[in-house]
Amino acid sequence: MKKMKKKIRQLLKEKKAIMLAHNYQPPEIQDLADLCGDSLELSIKAAQTDAKVILFCGVHFMAETASILSPDKTVLLPVKDAGCPMADMVTPGQLKAKLDKLPPMPVVTYVNSSASVKALSTICCTSANAIDVVESLREDELLMLPDRNLAMYTSLNTKKKIHLWEGYCPVHDMLTAKAGIKVKEKYPEAVFMAHPECRPEVLELADVVTSTSGMIRYAGESEKKSFIVGTEVGLIYALKTANPGKKFYPASAGMECKDMKRIAIEDVARSLEFMEGEVKVPENIRQPALTAVQRMIDLY
Repeated sequence: MKKMKKKIRQLLKEKKAIMLAHNYQPPEIQDLADLCGDSLELSIKAAQTDAKVILFCGVHFMAETASILSPDKTVLLPVKDAGCPMADMVTPGQLKAKLDKLPPMPVVTYVNSSASVKALSTICCTSANAIDVVESLREDELLMLPDRNLAMYTSLNTKKKIHLWEGYCPVHDMLTAKAGIKVKEKYPEAVFMAHPECRPEVLELADVVTSTSGMIRYAGESEKKSFIVGTEVGLIYALKTANPGKKFYPASAGMECKDMKRIAIEDVARSLEFMEGEVKVPENIRQPALTAVQRMIDLY
């Protein structure tokens, strides 16, 4: 393993590449990466570097977002068919059909979606800024997709009418209120942090509702010493790394995304050595998708 890691660092240097790892990736991938974090923040930071190659350890829509923001760079996804079930729950054809049945309104699309769906959208959002994005729109009625749980959470924090899309993250949606109550009873002193992709009844139990980066930030700033983590279990490694003196407990040990765990060290080395797994968004899709992403970025 040590020899393989050394080889990867050498390949990254030779290829003038930057290695990105989402917070849900396996520990050995996070340790090796140049940058770890949320998918969008990673793509934005990578676009600002002089790297010629972006090696993205995540899933397909994340690599697409990197390609949207960095068309001049080569984007590699070590396991090219690592996907996102929620992103697959909406296609351009389905979105067009839905819009035909609704009066004209903006489309707010979660970044956890394909480039082709982003291209049909008015503006994108993240789990951290969904409320701000919705509030930034002049219109009082909108369609939000693909995550119904994020849309329901957002609707509780705005007076605007939000039409839901019946998509969801299987990992977050599996966490029930019953499981939430059980883990809170087991660790009564712990702060319950939940991701807005969780069900509304779970979010009602949470002390803090925030994104993965928000959880890392909150745990670091809080005086509390123990936390229940209501998101994919991979984040616990990042939380422990950033806060070695604190304790973190999974809201459910079953909250594991198989797609996020598909990339191994050997895949990274092969992808870099042979430049395999390139993800390139066609220009006719990239341009309108960039408009939707850039509108969100320009709010900050």
